[in-house]
Amino acid sequence: MRDTYLHLALSSLLNNLAISRVAAPCAFSLTGLALLVYSLGNGYWRKLLSIWCRWKEEKKTQQDQLRQLKRFNVGEDCPVFDGLYSFCQTYAGGSVGGAVKLNHGHCDIAVNWAGGLHHAKKCEASGFCYVNDIVLAILELLKVHERVLYVDIDIHHGDGVEEAFYTTDRVMTVSFHKFGDYFPGTGDVRDIGFGSGKYYSLNVPLDDGIDDESYQSLFKPIMGKVMEVFKPGAVVLQCGADSLSGDRLGCFNLSIKGHAECVKYMRSFNVPLLLLGGGGYTIRNVARCWCYETGVALGIELEDKMPQHEYYEYFGPDYTLHVAPSNMENKNSRQILEDIRSKLLDNLSKLQHAPSVQFQERPPDTELPEADEDQEDADSRWDADSDTNDEERKPIPSRVRRENVEPEGKGTDDMKMEERLREVESTFADSTSLKGCNSGSALMDGGQIKVEQGSSNKPFDQPTDINS
Repeated sequence: MRDTYLHLALSSLLNNLAISRVAAPCAFSLTGLALLVYSLGNGYWRKLLSIWCRWKEEKKTQQDQLRQLKRFNVGEDCPVFDGLYSFCQTYAGGSVGGAVKLNHGHCDIAVNWAGGLHHAKKCEASGFCYVNDIVLAILELLKVHERVLYVDIDIHHGDGVEEAFYTTDRVMTVSFHKFGDYFPGTGDVRDIGFGSGKYYSLNVPLDDGIDDESYQSLFKPIMGKVMEVFKPGAVVLQCGADSLSGDRLGCFNLSIKGHAECVKYMRSFNVPLLLLGGGGYTIRNVARCWCYETGVALGIELEDKMPQHEYYEYFGPDYTLHVAPSNMENKNSRQILEDIRSKLLDNLSKLQHAPSVQFQERPPDTELPEADEDQEDADSRWDADSDTNDEERKPIPSRVRRENVEPEGKGTDDMKMEERLREVESTFADSTSLKGCNSGSALMDGGQIKVEQGSSNKPFDQPTDINS
């Protein structure tokens, strides 16, 4: 009977002491509940109070978590998953690391196919993108280069990058994307920048079914004029593969060679180039595309016949590198494309010259680690979530310079000092009167040992005696 009363009283408490009907048609008023709890005894009252407090705390925690998820737009198209933080560290670190390599002149082209998450904003995730690695890489490049050009050939508008540099003339953003009733819904040809950044944001809105010829009729004239007018010190090219023909979410009709022609064209300017990945939802075609474009970056023409490898069966039944585009309708008429090209070239003509940069204090250069892990063992990779023991991992060289001064050798005086210290330590451990010694000093061989306030009760990592 007491368990029944406990259950009924608990239900009332969990409903903030309101009227509740549980397991029986009886209603409890606040006075009746107080009398019931009193009749149950002190132990039951404590138990009820403990459960209720714990439930309220858990509910508050859950509400806070949901509020934080909603605030940063996490949970719908940007789900939380195990290893999310390590994932963001990996792809963002790769893009920043590539920018650092370019800044130090260690390479002409840096590649990070894991990067290119162009939808993320400063304070919110968006469109499967959590951290905008592109913005971080461009900020790194701006430490050395006066101007940086960002080019986006993903089918979705690069809204996160455009928003980050919408009011500056040091970064020009050019995005070729599907526009209309399509995520993220931004990127109109009339979006040109603001303030100092006016005319430094170019948007090329396209319709379904655009093919290689139509795409290049826009890309090459526009990008040629951009390179002539803006004169960037470095270029960041986002190579989202969802603009390929046959993509699950895309609606363009580009071949892999047509997509890679953009990489080849930007490479021809001989400007430091950072190649990044991006979207792509037909996985086998994404792998095909970025494999071929890696060859284009290296100046190597890869054979169409695919060699045997671990994932060979994914590319059947043809087992070839290239995939033929479909026969879908191209809704981009010549007149529409001509109007877009004329409008954007006119905007570029309003930029009189490449903008200069005033003298200003800049962030310190990012130092490269002394040892290059990729040079040591290119096949070895370390995963933060792996089960590898800490002892088996090689320490990552720190970028902070430290000076460690080690003694050349131990003399007789040093040995005597260590012996005396051990004697003092054992004396402190055995003594029961240390509680009253709050401070003091002892001279030994010309040195001093200071017993500080609050530390005398626990000398040299010995456990404190709670009975003393």
